[in-house]
Amino acid sequence: MGRGCRGCAGLLLLLVLLRGGAAAGSRAALLCNVSLDSPPEHRWEPVLRFFDPGFLRTAARRIIEESVPEWVRPVLEPLVEKLDYFVPQPFAGEIRGICKSVGMNVGDLILLNLAYESTAFCTSIIAQDKNGNVYHGRNLDYAFQDILGKLTLDVDFLRNDKVVFRGTTFLGYVGLWTGQRPYKFTVSGDERAAGAWWENAVAAFLNLNTPVSWLIRTTLSEAEDFESAAQMLANTPIIASVYYIIGGTSPREGAVITRKRRGPVDIWPLDPLSGEWYRVETNYDHWKAPPPRDDRRTPAIKALNATGQQNINLESLYQVLSVNPVLNNFTIYTTVMSAAFPDKYTTRIRTSV
Repeated sequence: MGRGCRGCAGLLLLLVLLRGGAAAGSRAALLCNVSLDSPPEHRWEPVLRFFDPGFLRTAARRIIEESVPEWVRPVLEPLVEKLDYFVPQPFAGEIRGICKSVGMNVGDLILLNLAYESTAFCTSIIAQDKNGNVYHGRNLDYAFQDILGKLTLDVDFLRNDKVVFRGTTFLGYVGLWTGQRPYKFTVSGDERAAGAWWENAVAAFLNLNTPVSWLIRTTLSEAEDFESAAQMLANTPIIASVYYIIGGTSPREGAVITRKRRGPVDIWPLDPLSGEWYRVETNYDHWKAPPPRDDRRTPAIKALNATGQQNINLESLYQVLSVNPVLNNFTIYTTVMSAAFPDKYTTRIRTSV
């Protein structure tokens, strides 16, 4: 069989996988600008005008009530009075400003931000094509799809009227699980399932460790290249275990960084010279088998192999992320991106499965 025929066969197999899997509607995420030149207390005001503050308050109340343990609120109450000690800028100022604009309690918005940190079940993929281009895609899975789909947005963070980085987030969430620094690197985060999350995370937060999504945003803001971004993501103390998935602009610039709170457990780079042209990370250590009840890894690998390195691009990667159960009833959004082609950054809110 000729080379072109093998590619056709792979695409046909991918179509079969899609037909047997999830069929989903989607819509584009709203794209907004946030100026980093504005004071943190005011920089989200232009974005908040697009949303109903009453809906945001109701959504926050429901998410907190259903996902935050009762003991957490009294533990964190003293933090509000000393916000600037426990929460660094710009996050403290942004939290204050959002609360003032929508009429929320500062403590509740902190709880909401920590709640989003705790259960982000996801699938992230980095892949390199035959020409050395690196592509990055992710599904973010979370409960409350009926709420969060309405609060999902892409944000261009501007400095001197130029885009410094883009990220995908939920309104009111000052961290980022997904983002891109144009012509530099892309990054996503997946929760690393581990034990008693709330006890460990709150203790680490009070010890001034960084929430995992805040580190993604800080890295996008400050790191100037793939290597410096990888160093920040691997070594900065954080409040909980996580997988950071990072892609660059040159061949072989891609890795999954498995983290514990104090540093890296494992770094798993792309190795296309050995035929390992992609990496798939869900919420389980890659050197262990995923649990049968939540095996998104195997279907993703099957779909990538069906696609083939010769056919991988942002469009086909989106199709891989649409295979059941990689795409599932908890998937809020799918983002595909490539730092070398920053204008191609695309987020689709998944509306049905």
